[in-house]
Amino acid sequence: MTEPAPRGRPSTGRAHRPPTIHDVAREAGVSRGTVSRVLQGGHNVSPAALEAVNAAIRRTGYVVNRHARSLVMQRSDSVAFLLTEPQELFFEDPNFNVLLRGCTRALAEHDIPLLLMIAGNEPERRRITRYIAAGHVGGVLLVSSHSGNPVVERLTQAQVPVVACGKPLGQRTHVAYVAADDREGAREMVRHLHRIGRRRIATVTGPQDTPGGVERLAGYRETLAELGLPYDERLVAEGDYTRAGGEAAAGRLLDRAPDLDAVFVASDLMADGALTALERAARRVPEDIAVGGFDDSPIAASTRPPLTTVRQPWDRISDEMVRLLLSRIAGEDPAMVILPTELVVRQSA
Repeated sequence: MTEPAPRGRPSTGRAHRPPTIHDVAREAGVSRGTVSRVLQGGHNVSPAALEAVNAAIRRTGYVVNRHARSLVMQRSDSVAFLLTEPQELFFEDPNFNVLLRGCTRALAEHDIPLLLMIAGNEPERRRITRYIAAGHVGGVLLVSSHSGNPVVERLTQAQVPVVACGKPLGQRTHVAYVAADDREGAREMVRHLHRIGRRRIATVTGPQDTPGGVERLAGYRETLAELGLPYDERLVAEGDYTRAGGEAAAGRLLDRAPDLDAVFVASDLMADGALTALERAARRVPEDIAVGGFDDSPIAASTRPPLTTVRQPWDRISDEMVRLLLSRIAGEDPAMVILPTELVVRQSA
């Protein structure tokens, strides 16, 4: 015969773990989303639901994560925008600034300030993760995480709410993330280059230890197979998401495969560098070689010729990253959001 649970302590099978937001929702008879809204200040929650959730919190003994407590109590606190790239890339690549502005705007709606942190090497990563783990910020928006980057593991071990921009590669723990559909965006670009009559389609990839680099190369390869075109290693050169890296990679492609008639470049910044290499080699764009980029960053409209590219929905990415982070702060499980891209046709292809 099972002994009844002591009065005031529900028998929920939680003897060996602390209560979670799921337990509170079940106890209150409401959804997890309702509990999250209560923890974020009670906006858009009926008085009856608010009373039920607060009573369930008392009965279960639920305690908000220490990193989130000051946010939930509506005290002044902040969120970190953590870029794990060298500082110079932050100033060169406009995508980071666009994303930073979007996240700042989305958090301002909740009266939460955003702190920019850049950790481009291991000593900086150790120093910043120690600072964050000490509870100085309520959560982290992590940008540009490479495979093997220990920041995600360290922050999750410290129970810091984290949302990544792009799917973190090689992580042993489940991390919330928001990403554009890199693979499908690459597929659409290669299909477009094929539609305009190109058959020797090369690519400058992103770094193969980043989710965008891996997914965009996969989309390129899959679409070549779909179109019946052979995959040729001579038509593939790895870049590093910098203008100089794109220029160097395009030069290698021209040396190895001078008969190429199109190149899909995995970022607009690298595509700008590739255009420089093609001009130096006296190759006309798009007459001799069509060029496609990825991002639809501010650079794309100012290149000569203007760049055909794949648009990432930066405003939606920012909004979703902030939404998921506030949900994580409130105790929700990690979630993923993948957003569609859009082909933008200009004069380069």
